[in-house]
Amino acid sequence: MQAEDRLKEGLDKLGLSISADTQQKLIDYLQLMLKWNKAYNLTAIRELDSMVIRHVLDSLSIMPYINAGPVLDVGTGPGLPGIPLALCMPDCQFVLLDSNGKKTRFLTQCKIDLKLENIDIIHSRVEDYKSGSGFEIITCRAFAALNTILDRTQHLLTSTTRIMAMKGKDELPELIEGFEQLAQHQLRVPWLDEDRQLIEICRSK
Repeated sequence: MQAEDRLKEGLDKLGLSISADTQQKLIDYLQLMLKWNKAYNLTAIRELDSMVIRHVLDSLSIMPYINAGPVLDVGTGPGLPGIPLALCMPDCQFVLLDSNGKKTRFLTQCKIDLKLENIDIIHSRVEDYKSGSGFEIITCRAFAALNTILDRTQHLLTSTTRIMAMKGKDELPELIEGFEQLAQHQLRVPWLDEDRQLIEICRSK
């Protein structure tokens, strides 16, 4: 199946209505990643069809739960889930944070080439990052163990911030003190036969 057809069918399976122009930008993003991957080692996945499933559709599976901004994507790597979400949610502001300079350089090129006006790119360790304003949502996909994420993002949380961690079923420990789980969503990513969960966490009330 062509990558464009895989993406269109996958979005239909996720129940997401995404314009043809944005779908093309999602493919352009993956093509950029493939191009830069030769020198920058951005991803171990090097086949476009698999990238549609494991990068784009996996990232967009959490889109129905992103209902407020701004959003901080911690340990975004090559922009996952931040760039697919930002492309599909142009009215929401995203901050993409990563400590790897090669990856933030790639993200800067993505911002230019894809004309993404709703993202800011930060090259920093999360524990060193200071935000001028709070975030409504913090997303993380492949950043660290769940309690490590909570520990390192504590200084960025407000009373209303929700942390949304994409994890497998075997990655769900008891939460460290000061946090509570709001919800747990089973993510069903088309053609991906792996357990995927979205865990919503906030500060304990």
